[in-house]
Amino acid sequence: MNALRLFFIGGLTSYRALFSWLSPWILVPTFVLGPIFQILFFAYVGRAAGVRDDAFFVIGNAVQYASIPCLFAMGNTISGERQQATLPLLLVSPAARIPLFFGRALPVVLNGLAVSLVGLVAGSLLLGVHVRAGALLALVAVVAVSAFACTGLGLTGAALALRVRETAVLSNIIFGVLLIFAGVNVPLDALPPWMAATAHWLPLTHGIDAARRVAAGASLGAVRADLFAEAGLGVLYAALGLALLAYFERESRRRATLDVA
Repeated sequence: MNALRLFFIGGLTSYRALFSWLSPWILVPTFVLGPIFQILFFAYVGRAAGVRDDAFFVIGNAVQYASIPCLFAMGNTISGERQQATLPLLLVSPAARIPLFFGRALPVVLNGLAVSLVGLVAGSLLLGVHVRAGALLALVAVVAVSAFACTGLGLTGAALALRVRETAVLSNIIFGVLLIFAGVNVPLDALPPWMAATAHWLPLTHGIDAARRVAAGASLGAVRADLFAEAGLGVLYAALGLALLAYFERESRRRATLDVA
């Protein structure tokens, strides 16, 4: 019972605390206008270059933009504690670490899902992209799995906040890597082989491909391999993040370096 309370209430409280130093109005340009302008930019570039149709860019960029909350919000759950001088209190608490940090990830997954759906709806309306009604629920499921996978990567980035003072730069770099490598605007078969091989180990790559196939008429069963791969990457990165958090916490206790970064 305590673990469930920590997971749900603790996670929600931590997410709400993000807005103690961020204005809620930042949600509008970041989570609404940002994905729309990114979609429009690459769609018009794609039209001029004759790469793919508008649906390719709408789906790719909408799913990829889930990485904004998944990376930045997860990073801020740790760096924010440092800024508020509550990180030592958090780490000396007897709370179980898995529900503590996974609870913080749940609102972020939902936030990433919402951002992607805003991009999908707005981009489709503005560019006249049609997605059949029967594919909508399957598309939401694919985007949710993608947001989960990217949040796992965000947890890994959050762990590094125990060693670096500012995680925003790292999150921006990861966002750019996903934009270039994950097949968002350039098909994987058009990338250099080493980039295409790397992409398969990054979150969102399999999710974006599955989303495009579902929007084109494929069933969830037809894309289950991509969904399992995406979910597996999420679990892998989440496990890595928890392992790094445990390691850095242990080293911080041993070396008294928690507030050195």
